Amino acid sequence: MEIRIVDADELDEVGTALVADWLGPAPKATFMAALGTSPLGIYRGLAAMRAEGRLDTSRLTLVQLDEYLGIEPSDPRSLIGWLRRDVAGPLGIGDERIVTLAGDASDPVAGCSAYERRVAEAGGIDIAVLGLGPNGHLGFNEPPSDATARTRVVELAPASLASNARYWPGGTVPTSAITAGMDVILAARRTLLVVSGRSKAAVLHNVVEGPISPSTPASYLRRSSGVTLLADRQAWPANLALPAAIA
Repeated sequence: MEIRIVDADELDEVGTALVADWLGPAPKATFMAALGTSPLGIYRGLAAMRAEGRLDTSRLTLVQLDEYLGIEPSDPRSLIGWLRRDVAGPLGIGDERIVTLAGDASDPVAGCSAYERRVAEAGGIDIAVLGLGPNGHLGFNEPPSDATARTRVVELAPASLASNARYWPGGTVPTSAITAGMDVILAARRTLLVVSGRSKAAVLHNVVEGPISPSTPASYLRRSSGVTLLADRQAWPANLALPAAIA
């Protein structure tokens, strides 16, 4: 795992440059895009590059990471709605080039199988931009989730419900979701894990220094190739030395 620690005001710029460098030679890439606050500035940066003619996204396939169960795609709080607004639309990616997780499917288990099949047909994930959950989850792979966990329906942990409450003003966060499996996520050829804010320092310590185990699903990224951790200084654990190249 390559580690890059930057000032908070540099996070979006550095992340945008990294992802753009990966996308440049791979205009037909499959691109998995996590939501949440940490990576949004990177998507805005990529959209600005596209608008300026410096990034070709016309052949990208966008892959959804997770979705609440039982939520209609038209609901503005759905994750597919958010993905369309903040990623697909600004990058010029139409619905025909999005591999979705159907939260409103009548048979979610069959929907999970169909999703895995579409990802496999697309050749797997070329580039994944991920955030770090408050309990170390990737997507909604809640602890305990090991490296072989498949795309499936999950019950959200209390930490995830609390973290997502801000996106559901006046409403109740759904308690179930569908998530891309750990096996799908960890097989990505290039991965950018974006972590920001002091509140993530404790769990980030577990990711980079703790045991690689189902209790911290993101710790399995240490066994994957092509992974870059991009964190701001507030998120870097105070009891860990900065990487030598940064200190």
